[in-house]
Amino acid sequence: MNISIISFTGRGHALSARIAACMPEDCVTQYAKAEGFAAYDSVRAFAARAMAEDSAVIFVGAAGIAVRAVAPFVRGKDVDPAVLVVDENGRFVIPVLSGHIGGANQLAEQLAEQLHAIPVITTATDGRGRFAADSWAVQHGCVVADIRCIKYISGALLRGDSVGLRSEFPISGALPEGITAEGQPENGILISIYERAERPFAHTLWLVPRIVHVGVGCRRDLPPDQLNARVEELLGQLGIARQAVASVASIDLKADEPAVCELARAWNVPAQFYTAAELDEVPGEFPPSAFVRETTGTDNVCQRAAARASKNGRCLLGKTAGGGTTVSVYCEDWRTEF
Repeated sequence: MNISIISFTGRGHALSARIAACMPEDCVTQYAKAEGFAAYDSVRAFAARAMAEDSAVIFVGAAGIAVRAVAPFVRGKDVDPAVLVVDENGRFVIPVLSGHIGGANQLAEQLAEQLHAIPVITTATDGRGRFAADSWAVQHGCVVADIRCIKYISGALLRGDSVGLRSEFPISGALPEGITAEGQPENGILISIYERAERPFAHTLWLVPRIVHVGVGCRRDLPPDQLNARVEELLGQLGIARQAVASVASIDLKADEPAVCELARAWNVPAQFYTAAELDEVPGEFPPSAFVRETTGTDNVCQRAAARASKNGRCLLGKTAGGGTTVSVYCEDWRTEF
């Protein structure tokens, strides 16, 4: 992920380098008004860019600097990056924004362990050792459909009330304290890829696993809005939530097809492209087409691509043709794990 670190003193610059070394697999940029660091015009300009583009922003210095810098650019807990403060002596690592969904708490604990510092975690559920549904969702690849419902779940657990759980997937492991799959508590969690008119609890926190893969094919130069509309139509008929879509998949011959690339961009998911040989390797029975074999090298593009992207998961929609498009939908095999 993209991470920006900003420091203001010689001691802070040295600590910035140590912090960056703790995250070798991430794209880390260190900012400072010193030689060897990325330049910035002002702290406000730095914050404006980092809050819009980065996954995490780390201030090496006073917490007040960080708070004043990011405040104008805070949008919401479901979209803001993790914002952390590390004092220039490296004694404390403090997540100040997006502790759960943005991952600031987890990053703070990781950095504190490597810097031999103290993580200062102030979120109530973490401080009292309670289950944090939004943190669990991020760690397990789920989208929080409505962040306004988080407060009901956290509030109930902090009061000592039971929180219900309904999942359309198998449940593995012991349920966290306060979570029950029985009865009908007022507050509860629903884990599902499907849109539902009615929620099972008075206050339902709906978590959507991003495990649905859409395989597509289309005629050359199909207008992008036609493929997009077709996918929306078919997913709507299946009742699948838009948030559940994890990728768009097709054959590598379509890697430059505007309709396919635009579909992935519009849905904010990666586009995965496979060679004909890779698609032929996918096990299972797929409706064959001699014409498709002749033109692409494989007998079925959309369904084989969806199956491969889902790691040979469950077919929700076989090859469906219409309007110059072919679409198939697969869901990964997934479990609700605690």
